[in-house]
Amino acid sequence: TAKTVTYDLARQMPGSTEVSTSKFGDCVIAGMQG
Repeated sequence: TAKTVTYDLARQMPGSTEVSTSKFGDCVIAGMQG
């Protein structure tokens, strides 16, 4: 989903959801699959 980011970006994006790098990769793949 929008605003699901890794630690480095979460520090700069109020209201974002911080996830691990591997979880972020899973989210990217899920987004590509529709």
